[in-house]
Amino acid sequence: QGQLVESGGGLVQAGGSLRLSCVASGRTISTYGMGWFRQAPGKEREFVVSMSRRGETTYYADSVKGRFTMSSDNAKNTVYLDMNNLKPEDTAVYYCAIAKNGFAVRRIDAYDYWGQGTKVTVSS
Repeated sequence: QGQLVESGGGLVQAGGSLRLSCVASGRTISTYGMGWFRQAPGKEREFVVSMSRRGETTYYADSVKGRFTMSSDNAKNTVYLDMNNLKPEDTAVYYCAIAKNGFAVRRIDAYDYWGQGTKVTVSS
């Protein structure tokens, strides 16, 4: 089974930056696609970014394109989400997830292991 632990969330002013980390255990991230999702208060969980197992394919939600960057460190079995030029509408709990296959996928049901989430609050 796979386990994920996110960290790096916090309170930041609009225009600021944060780096989220997600450490995986029980599964090797170079074997599976990985993704980041977020859930704002009162809203459904939404797709942010996904990466294929070799990192050759990455998909970003339009709302974060050009501001967020997903990367991975296979030696540490860790994925990262660098978030720049943050906006108040980016406020949410951010979750990383391991896909059921090696592809970069956007659908929530394509993922079978999820972290506990890390909260990001962007003040205006």
